[in-house]
Amino acid sequence: MPPATADETSKAPRFLAAGDTAVVVEFGTVVDRAINRRVTSLGRALRAAEMAGIVDLVPTFRSLMVHYDPTVVRRAAIEDKVNALLPDLSDEATGGRLWRVPTLYGGEYGPDLADVAERTGMTPEKVVEIHSGGTYECYMMGFMPGLGYLGILPDELALPRRTEPRVRVPGGSVSIATNLTNIYTKESPGGWHLLGRTPIELFDLRRDEPILLNAGDSVQFYEIDEATYREMRARADEGDPVIEPQEIDQAGDGA
Repeated sequence: MPPATADETSKAPRFLAAGDTAVVVEFGTVVDRAINRRVTSLGRALRAAEMAGIVDLVPTFRSLMVHYDPTVVRRAAIEDKVNALLPDLSDEATGGRLWRVPTLYGGEYGPDLADVAERTGMTPEKVVEIHSGGTYECYMMGFMPGLGYLGILPDELALPRRTEPRVRVPGGSVSIATNLTNIYTKESPGGWHLLGRTPIELFDLRRDEPILLNAGDSVQFYEIDEATYREMRARADEGDPVIEPQEIDQAGDGA
């Protein structure tokens, strides 16, 4: 999918009713990095404002859903607040965290690596190099607890979903489809191409913060061997998050 044009990213958002307790602030109609950064920037600004009556904020690829208590605040007041915040919204990667995710690529852990390499005209090693060479922003959470949709995948790796989805995809599987990559947090059905697996648990109810990744964070993958995978996996089984985030500076890199 092509990026949004400058005209699309500069448009004022649309306000869409979602029942009588939520309003959607829609910034665009395509999956685009600049649009998504405005979504997450608005979410942070509204949280910081601590506006009475706002119950929850749900960011998506191109919009922010604002859940509110209509007995406390009116929709018009929320729209006025959003409009007041618009001039200060940023399309830079600020305020999130950077997670470096260890990944064991190929073999039984990444059963689609060879097929992806063949379909893209590259070697498996080159696929790993390209996939692990990028920094991916978490556009939104969805599908299962703790799963973030990460983009944008390099054009060389962009592939449609599998024609035959798997009934079972192991938790921790690192996958790609279209121009996105993600990490399955728990075993589930799925139709994405599996490149590898991470030993970390992105969703673990034993932790004070069960979900590691949030919308607006960034992810970098790096390759590990099987011995390292097993050692990290043992720590994760004991509830150790294994990895710690870095703050992201204005350029979107680790501080």
